[in-house]
Amino acid sequence: MKLKILGLLAVVPMLGLSPARAALIAPLSYDMNNGHGQASGGSFNYWDKSYTGSGGTTIDDAPLSGGVGDLTDGIAASDPWFNVENGAGTGPYVGWYGLVRTNPIIQFNFADTPTISQISVHLDNSLAGGVFQPLAFLVNGNAWSFTPLVSGTIGWITLTGTAVTGNSLSLTLVHQASSNWIFVSEVQFEGTPGTPVPEPGTLALLGLGLLGLSMTRRKAA
Repeated sequence: MKLKILGLLAVVPMLGLSPARAALIAPLSYDMNNGHGQASGGSFNYWDKSYTGSGGTTIDDAPLSGGVGDLTDGIAASDPWFNVENGAGTGPYVGWYGLVRTNPIIQFNFADTPTISQISVHLDNSLAGGVFQPLAFLVNGNAWSFTPLVSGTIGWITLTGTAVTGNSLSLTLVHQASSNWIFVSEVQFEGTPGTPVPEPGTLALLGLGLLGLSMTRRKAA
């Protein structure tokens, strides 16, 4: 039995596999309705202007799909919205007005099937101009726990809850009031990466490795 286990461990490196561990997991894409702006009563335009998928990136509440943008570009805003946003909609925040989009939903899509155990959201809770942090965060419809930001600040909120496994998940941002804005600049995921399906050549290599183990075991017997 010991010989068999050692042999299997020898095959794993040949396949390029490694033990699963907690890590940052980058989404392949995300789908959502675009942010709002001057057409919705905002001082500036809070669009996801850099979004790479399909949809109107300069149109309030336009459906966006199949791409990535401000929410996963690795840039967390260093200042409140009023210092970094502009009329061109190129600022780091994406902002949703509660009277236009009640509880915006963002669907994040992954390349394989990771297990997500923690989500970090960078947002504005400056309270300026009606900008408040969400009242709650729903992951696949279930509320996850978090410690709210101090009023008048910006920063990261860490969400924790029952881990979810799959190639996509939805994150719902619940407005505190319909007259509020929610401003998000970055979303990060942490958990265990999924295991990609082996290529046919890799499966053949695994078969040869197991065959070799069987022959070694017979000789040892």
